[in-house]
Amino acid sequence: MIELSQLHNAAYKAERSAGRKLAAASGITEDEALERILTAAAGVAGLASLLAARLALQQADAARIQARDQRKAALDARRNARHEGPPAAWRAWFDGSAHPNPGRCGIGGLLQGPGGAAIEISRAAGYGNSSEAEYQALIALLEAAVDSAAHDLVIYGDSRVVIDDMNGPALYAAQSLADYRQAAHALLAKLHGVSLRWIPRHKNAAADALSQRASAMPE
Repeated sequence: MIELSQLHNAAYKAERSAGRKLAAASGITEDEALERILTAAAGVAGLASLLAARLALQQADAARIQARDQRKAALDARRNARHEGPPAAWRAWFDGSAHPNPGRCGIGGLLQGPGGAAIEISRAAGYGNSSEAEYQALIALLEAAVDSAAHDLVIYGDSRVVIDDMNGPALYAAQSLADYRQAAHALLAKLHGVSLRWIPRHKNAAADALSQRASAMPE
């Protein structure tokens, strides 16, 4: 016996619309009308055969969607792995802001360690441009890392200027940021197993929120 749910699941939108029109014109129920519409569509193969064929198509579509979603999830995981690198004992994020640019600076940082240890940094940082604010945020974070003996540390930031400046050779470093770079490298020398990685801005939301909050603080 064919169940009503099978009819409704198998019917196309146009067939359901035709069933409603047939029911209104003939005085039969919409379920009876839909069964007649689908029986006519099935032809000599029979209604049961049509329902089975359409169920198979729906299952194939669902399998394709699931496979697509799995491929997307795997791709997203690989992208995240490229940005974030392997797991580390300590992880940290930094960000700096200037309003306007140059203007009033705020710095933010988040240091997370084993066992749920966490240190937040959020404070005003005088007047300067966004790159100077970013560097000040990194320096404040490194100072916290030194105080916490945060070895095996991965630091994330969304400033390509600062990340590239720190990771690149001194020969190509930005002269206007030389003092900040020197201070940051002096702090790095006190730690072991530290790496700096660039991440997209949307993955740096916590540090960004801390820096924005700091930029609104009274001096």
